[in-house]
Amino acid sequence: MSTTTPPVPGGADDRRGGHLRSLPRRTYRFRILGMGLAALPLVVVLDARDASWPYWAWAGFACLVWPHLAFVVAIRSRDPKLAELRNFLFDSLLAGSYAAVLHFNVLPSVLLMSMATADKVNAGIRGLWLRSLPAMGAGLVGAGLFTGFAFSPETTMPVVLACLPILVIHSLAVSLSSYQLVRKVQCQNLQLEALNRTDALTALDSRAYWQAQAEHQLHRRHAKGHDATLLLVDVDRFKDINDRHGHALGDDVLREVGQHVRRAALPGGHAGRLGGDEFAVALPVGAAEAATVAEQLRQDVAGLQFPKAPGLQVSISIGLATAADHDTELAEWMETADRALYEAKREGRNRVAVLTSAAKKGA
Repeated sequence: MSTTTPPVPGGADDRRGGHLRSLPRRTYRFRILGMGLAALPLVVVLDARDASWPYWAWAGFACLVWPHLAFVVAIRSRDPKLAELRNFLFDSLLAGSYAAVLHFNVLPSVLLMSMATADKVNAGIRGLWLRSLPAMGAGLVGAGLFTGFAFSPETTMPVVLACLPILVIHSLAVSLSSYQLVRKVQCQNLQLEALNRTDALTALDSRAYWQAQAEHQLHRRHAKGHDATLLLVDVDRFKDINDRHGHALGDDVLREVGQHVRRAALPGGHAGRLGGDEFAVALPVGAAEAATVAEQLRQDVAGLQFPKAPGLQVSISIGLATAADHDTELAEWMETADRALYEAKREGRNRVAVLTSAAKKGA
């Protein structure tokens, strides 16, 4: 019997098949534990029955020799994962043979075979427990032919006590293994969530996450009357920067601009990268305060310097729009800000354009 830690779904090992290649090493210590604990009821039953030496030899091989032999065979194989899968099947064969060797003593026979099957389920390999059942049956029949299918199902108190360690320790080992898996999956889910929420280049909110936060802010504006203003930020002539200085420097420009955009997000605000050289900030303030924030952002970006490209002047254009009563959807609010951004570009770039309420109504 063995207890293995299942592969983490979607993890790096899972993608490369590494969880199967490392299977022998991860299984080794658990096989030693399971087989070692299985020796206790075997010894008690065989001793009570004054069993002959072949029984003791089989028990010694199964409980003491097999775990180490299985490990050596697997790691020296050309295909360790396939060898370890064969080892799993042999584990089940041994578990089946225990029942016949024990003369079908009820508690240890049922306990050892059921836990051997549970180990296959816990291994996380699809269908392994089903494939192991014929091997378990073969072990039972083979050992039964040797023992003449002797049948002594009574379980004495010493045998019950000998079964307790494997029942308790094996269950705790499986539970701990499952707990570690759950914790690992939870950590990976948190990492995945962080990746989905964050733009990799600028560390700002990703487009999808920013949109969700901006929609929440817009709904709060309509529900509670809180101010909400949207800034759309675009790096001026960014394609020229990429063409002249290369994409590596272009990435540096986006990272630096992103840092200043993040600082522009006041408490309660949300800054994100919409894609390419376009950023957005949703602020919980009115137009006047947002215009001040936008102008400071424009000035900060205009003052950026890049040692790799002395003399490079970076500027941004910003379109600003407060949420109006008719802006019931984020798309409408962003469209208003986009018109303001277009106005800033049309007027010569490197400036902040604010769409007034009158302009909104006339649009």
